[in-house]
Amino acid sequence: MQGKVEIAGVNTAKLKVLKNEETMELLRRAKAGDRQARQDLIEGNLRLVLSVIQRFASRGENADDLFQVGCVGLIKAVDNFDINQPVRFSTYGVPMIIGEIRRYLRDNSAIRVSRSMRDTAYRVLQARDKLIAQSQHEPTVEQIAKELDIPREEVVFAMDAIVDPVSLYEPVYDNGGDAICVMDQVRDTKNTDESWTERIALKDALKLLDERERRILSLRFYEGKTQMEVSREVGISQAQVSRLEKGAINTIKKHI
Repeated sequence: MQGKVEIAGVNTAKLKVLKNEETMELLRRAKAGDRQARQDLIEGNLRLVLSVIQRFASRGENADDLFQVGCVGLIKAVDNFDINQPVRFSTYGVPMIIGEIRRYLRDNSAIRVSRSMRDTAYRVLQARDKLIAQSQHEPTVEQIAKELDIPREEVVFAMDAIVDPVSLYEPVYDNGGDAICVMDQVRDTKNTDESWTERIALKDALKLLDERERRILSLRFYEGKTQMEVSREVGISQAQVSRLEKGAINTIKKHI
C-alpha cells in the first residue's frame, strides 16, 4: 500500500496541502454555506486520511475501502468542527477518521457481538462523537454514561465488546533490528518449553520414590507443614522425617 500512488481513484502524489490559516478560512466559509469552500477543505485534508489508513496497513484490508471510509470520517469532521474552539482541525479530524475506520472494521469483523451489546456500543460512539464536538476533547466514561443515562459499567462492557482484536505478531516496537511483537509482551513466562520439560522430569523422578517419601515431600512442600507436624502425621520421629526428606530430594536431583 505504501508504494501505491492511486487510491480509490485519487492520485495521492498530487494531494493538496493546506496551511492552518487556509484551513481555518475555508472552515469559516464552509460554515457560512460556501459549498466550494467545503469541497476544497475536504480535498485539502485528504492527506490526513492517507496518514491514518497507513496505521491499519498490517490488517490486510483493502486500501481503497479504508480510504473511502476514512473520507467519510473526514467529511463528518468538517461538518461538525467548531471553529470557535482553540484547536487545530487536524487534532479533531484524525480521531474522527480513526473512529470511522474502526467502525467499518468492527462491522466487517468475523467476531460477532450480540445485537443488544452492539446497539449500546453504537449509542456510546454517537454520544462520544457528540461530546467531542461540544468540548473538543475526549470525554470520560462517566460523561458518556451520564449523557446516555446508563450505568458506567454498561459503557465499559459495550466498548470492550467491540474493541478491535490485535494480532499476537503485530509489532509494537522496531528500532531497525528485530521487532518486538505483542506476543513478546504478553507471553506466558511460566508455561515455557523449559518448564514443561522440568515438570516431566520431576514427575518421572517422583515415581522413583516410595509412597512414604512422596507423602513426606507432599506434606512438607505442597502443604507447607513443619518436620515436627509431618512426624506426628506419618508416625515417625522428626529425625527420620529429616533423613527421608533429604534422601528423597537427593534422588530427585540425581534423576533431573
